[in-house]
Amino acid sequence: MDRSTIAAFLAKQTLAVEASTAEGGQPQAAVVAIVSNDRFEVLFETPVATRKVENLRRDPRVALVVWEGLTTLQYEGVIDEPTGEELEPLLQLLFARFPDARARAGSVTYLRARPTWVRYSPLVDGKPVQIELTSFA
Repeated sequence: MDRSTIAAFLAKQTLAVEASTAEGGQPQAAVVAIVSNDRFEVLFETPVATRKVENLRRDPRVALVVWEGLTTLQYEGVIDEPTGEELEPLLQLLFARFPDARARAGSVTYLRARPTWVRYSPLVDGKPVQIELTSFA
């Protein structure tokens, strides 16, 4: 399996479980609607007044999990809040997948995850396989 297969798997997913760490150290998780590009960047939107925004602005490390059947992708990365030209291509993906997201523009923030580690775990011939990526340049 090559990187493009893994990127294509991530790109077709619409939901992820997002995990961050609260100020006191306790884990917090939420389901978020996502889009991604071929660089494994993941974008999701959320109202500013959420625990995830507070957590990720304080500690930008994030974990995501997506799945389809028994195939999973675990993702660790760092969050930022892109604007302007950095945000525009990801917004186009978001609006194409979720047309109703256009109506929320201006009332949400956009969080972009950039990967530091990805593990793709498909079943191949009925057996689990694990492929790890650690380079995304």
